[in-house]
Amino acid sequence: MASKFEKLLGGFYRHSLASVFLVGILVLVVGCSVPPTRAPGNYSSSGSAPSSYSSQVATFSAVSWQALPGWREDDLSKAWPAWLRSCEVLRKKNGEINWRGVCSQANTLPARDTQGIRQYFENNFQVYEVRNSYNGSDTGLITGYYEPLLNGSLTRTSTYTVPLYAYPSAWKRSKPIPGPTRAQLLSSGVLNGSEIAWVEDPVAAAFMQIQGSGKIRLQDGRILRLGFAGTNDQPFQSIAQWLIERKEIRRNQASMQSISEWAKRNPGQVTEMLNANPRFVFFKELPSDGGAEVGPVGSLGVPLTPERSIAVDLRSIPIGAPVFLATNKLLSTESIQKLVMAQDTGNAIVGGVRADFFWGSGDAAAELAGHMKQNGKMWLLLPR
Repeated sequence: MASKFEKLLGGFYRHSLASVFLVGILVLVVGCSVPPTRAPGNYSSSGSAPSSYSSQVATFSAVSWQALPGWREDDLSKAWPAWLRSCEVLRKKNGEINWRGVCSQANTLPARDTQGIRQYFENNFQVYEVRNSYNGSDTGLITGYYEPLLNGSLTRTSTYTVPLYAYPSAWKRSKPIPGPTRAQLLSSGVLNGSEIAWVEDPVAAAFMQIQGSGKIRLQDGRILRLGFAGTNDQPFQSIAQWLIERKEIRRNQASMQSISEWAKRNPGQVTEMLNANPRFVFFKELPSDGGAEVGPVGSLGVPLTPERSIAVDLRSIPIGAPVFLATNKLLSTESIQKLVMAQDTGNAIVGGVRADFFWGSGDAAAELAGHMKQNGKMWLLLPR
């Protein structure tokens, strides 16, 4: 059950629609979703929600709202925009769960009415405690991910010298399988003319490749959004593992931050380190639908909301559904107890009680995501 950051150690790439996040510094995602063995929407003829049901990886038991730690304290107005984005998609779905009624009613509520929003959920939803099927535990792994935000330029400058590349046009007609390694590509000249943008730091650029997407803040203030366009089909090799094997860092130190710090101390070895991973990721420009504060598009097909969107295992949690999450910040007593929306998924997010918490974009989000890997609990909200 890796996280995006675990990819750096283990070897997965997370190319979901949401850009490609780094999870805690050990996970990645794109999920193999399987429908529950008993669908959450399989209600009785009276229209009441079932008291319990199960899926392939989780069991669900109806509980009261009082079972949610911090429910009364959460500022639900901050979760409301994320729920309305879920409803944009859910109201159009035909399936076992009927979202139309609750989504239609959501449009009538003021966005800043926290108490009205709380009453809306309490009146229209049933809460289910989520447990892992394999051991019955109500506790699972919570990791974090983010979207890189780098400063850059559309042209090479004295500051911005590291290119991010589009998929080679020649490969669209005839692609070598597998393609050249990273080192071979960068020395061959094959990519000349395929530059989309230029950034300053080669390690940050490599992290964006691991994420699979990100944003570039251009010199005129515009935001260039880049998404995953393909790879050279070489196997992923962890650069963190490369450093560990050379005793440059200890395994318990492996993080995005420690890799960046090592690179600053050893600039002459950065190219060798990055070339240890033969895989190379190409980008494409995505529509710019907002500024730096607008999140990447998740698997649901809507922009993610910082600290209110999560990635889940779709065998457990229906895409788009509200989930109440209870965990804490790593190395801190500060709790995270809030309503979030299951708007993304990925192949490293596996299990009933399992979530990847989206922190947002940029360095501050990267810092929080890079150190997040702790236990937590989840409750699923479904229409009554």
